[in-house]
Amino acid sequence: MAAARPHRPAPLNLRLTLAYDGTRFRGWARQPGLRTVEGVLGDALGIIYDDHGPLHVAGRTDSGVHALGQVVSATVVGGPPPAVAARVLSGVLPEDLAVLAAAEAAPSFHARHSAHARTYRYRVRIVRHRAPLDARRALYDPRRLRRDLLDRWAAAIVGTHDFRAFTPTETQHSDFVRTVESAQWLDRGDELQFEITANRFLRHQVRTLVGSMLKAARGEDDTDPAVLLAGAPRSAAGPTAPPWGLYLVAVRFREPD
Repeated sequence: MAAARPHRPAPLNLRLTLAYDGTRFRGWARQPGLRTVEGVLGDALGIIYDDHGPLHVAGRTDSGVHALGQVVSATVVGGPPPAVAARVLSGVLPEDLAVLAAAEAAPSFHARHSAHARTYRYRVRIVRHRAPLDARRALYDPRRLRRDLLDRWAAAIVGTHDFRAFTPTETQHSDFVRTVESAQWLDRGDELQFEITANRFLRHQVRTLVGSMLKAARGEDDTDPAVLLAGAPRSAAGPTAPPWGLYLVAVRFREPD
């Protein structure tokens, strides 16, 4: 009589919501010999699950960029049920990466392709005194800024535009048109914070928008933002703001069919 085959647990599509301090990560994507969010999270999944598939992420973050509500999906086999997966995973992850929530998702759910919009925040400290604890969590820029120009820029960004001026010239993108749902500068005590929501983003898009806006608000550039948003070359826009002021705040997903 043939021996019974061992039972293999059914795979499930696991949805994870993450927060991380990007200071010591070399971005999202796994790279040989480098500490990345995908690499560290993948190693943790390998510890607590019998097997797992590729990790799909809602928004790939660069080196030094933080996240408050990143979303990842992956097929997993065996291991803890989704109800306790967040606690178990966080128990084996380092202190600068945590799983905030875990849930079983529909088989068709894909953290990148199912995402409808992403929201980013950029923090700018505008007071004279430095804040050492925020040295890698916000941009320090105490120079006088014209708030009316920042607001004018934010209003101009909303809508569908060609953002090629706000991404590196050497790029894999062939389509530079993106639709911005909302963009605004907010007063937060010692800081100004720029928040933007769009369907998709180009590489460095938010950081270059911030760098261009700050340059204009300091009176160093009077270029009409409408000109830059009509497909101007990268050389026409301002500098790229450093990564440590940027946060992926939230991801919104399409309603299931």
